[in-house]
Amino acid sequence: MRILSVPLLCLLMAPLAMALEFSPQDIMRQWDRHSFEGETRYELVDLDGRTAIHAVCDQASASGLFYREDIDLRETPVMEWRWRVDNTFDDIDETTRAGDDYPARIYVVDEHRVLRWRTRALNYVWSSTQEAGSDWENAYASQARMVASRGPEHAGDGWQIERRHIRDDFERLHGRSPERINAIAIMTDCDDTGQTAEAWYGGIRFLPED
Repeated sequence: MRILSVPLLCLLMAPLAMALEFSPQDIMRQWDRHSFEGETRYELVDLDGRTAIHAVCDQASASGLFYREDIDLRETPVMEWRWRVDNTFDDIDETTRAGDDYPARIYVVDEHRVLRWRTRALNYVWSSTQEAGSDWENAYASQARMVASRGPEHAGDGWQIERRHIRDDFERLHGRSPERINAIAIMTDCDDTGQTAEAWYGGIRFLPED
């Protein structure tokens, strides 16, 4: 009988990091609604043979769907999601408060409930003006950084799949590498521009590092 060495045996017995997945149905049924201004409409639809969340913003609203539980970035630091935008906003400046609207965004929060000034957030947005890969400070809160995962050049191209290493992005943009995040949200907002926005969101997954 072959005898395994102790280090190899420990490696084989070590638990594998499990992906954390949120389907569109999970997001709609289990995540909390939060309004900053009015109500963006979110509903489950079938699109291209898959279930998706359809978001419509046409009443100068800003509201989203929030998940407020810890997610361990030591085990699953990579976030992957699917989304679709057919049209972006016209003639806006997203670096100003008057233009701080996005047809689709997903943001993650490293929250400090006691020392709130230490809270930091990343907003992955479908930008109307910036090229994919751009980043800038949020016009309302310097603790949040905006990251253009997609730009206007991708609107109308159908479903897009994104993958970001959350810990690496926090390190690059905030100078910290959190062990966990405390909240995640999706939001389609149009309260600052008063224009109309529409987007579709698929599932969101947190994955182990490759």
